Amino acid sequence: MSILLFILVLFVLVLVHEWGHFITAKKTGMRVDEFAIGFPPKLFGIKKGETTYNFNLLPIGGYVKIYGENREEGEEPTTDSARAFHARPKWAQAVVLLAGITMNILFAWFLFSVTLMIGVPQAVDEGTATEKATLIVAGTLKDAPADGVLPVGAEIISVSAGDRSLTQPSPASFSEFISSTGENPVMVSFVHEGKEESVAVLPKTGLVADAPERAIIGTSLAFIETKQLGIVSAVIEGAKMTVQGTVGIVSGLYTLIAQSIEGTADFASVAGPVGIVGMVGDAASYGLTPLLTFTAIISLNLAVINLLPFPALDGGRLLFVAIEAVTRKEIPPAWTGWTNLIGFALLMLLMAAVTFNDISRLL
Repeated sequence: MSILLFILVLFVLVLVHEWGHFITAKKTGMRVDEFAIGFPPKLFGIKKGETTYNFNLLPIGGYVKIYGENREEGEEPTTDSARAFHARPKWAQAVVLLAGITMNILFAWFLFSVTLMIGVPQAVDEGTATEKATLIVAGTLKDAPADGVLPVGAEIISVSAGDRSLTQPSPASFSEFISSTGENPVMVSFVHEGKEESVAVLPKTGLVADAPERAIIGTSLAFIETKQLGIVSAVIEGAKMTVQGTVGIVSGLYTLIAQSIEGTADFASVAGPVGIVGMVGDAASYGLTPLLTFTAIISLNLAVINLLPFPALDGGRLLFVAIEAVTRKEIPPAWTGWTNLIGFALLMLLMAAVTFNDISRLL
């Protein structure tokens, strides 16, 4: 199921990105020969007008083939030469190259806004919480009574000890109930992954440095409530989340590149296709809004990575266009072709290395 969700998410993100290239190329007078989802070999395709729409076997990307984008030396003029990518104004070339990145950012904004309208679980203060708020296990203290007994993410619905019980507890009332029992067993009922369970937990004293006499089970609790926003508020907050997310990704990527140059980078947190499959599955297990939020974050990552001035990426092609605009000279087609080919090969090697790293962590 996780693999199917990953393919679906990737399909949508690639479709959005490539549609940006496609529609701007059309609008700026370029001829688009092919719109492809996935990389060859080809599975099937249809032709509509001058464009062939192909679905390929390898679901790891996609591309739009614009006439004249990868021109060759001594290429003979045709009736469509004026519609070639390289024949259009530099501003038009830049718009087409930036369109995919822009669409990924706009799509992330759209997804963030939708999740805010649907409702996003947020931590709330007890003083402002409504009756809809739920008590969630945010974490457990290592080697404490609750460690390995109460799963992180579980919703606590009640706690009892002897003839006393407390339903729908708040963080304060739950902690107070546990402390009042001393070192006597308590029964905690909770819901986790759709299943209701009850476990007996024995509180202990001496675990709180400032209050060694206080009995606790060692849980970190959060009061969670689903907040829904109106359309206008959701769009505004969605824009803020998009900006914050983009800045965070740029900062993280800059740090990773800088540490890679210094030889101090930790690639344990870098995930490839295999790792993302698991993340998609985890996000989906928590519901629709976490899945949409995760998709939005992946969309922002694709935008930032594609903006890097590296051959074969949109940012690398944009750099070539900028150089030609400044020097007023065309870069030899053979040179750009080989540069992009080498860049693509390096990207494939990097993807293979990251995938190997993902698999190694699973073994």
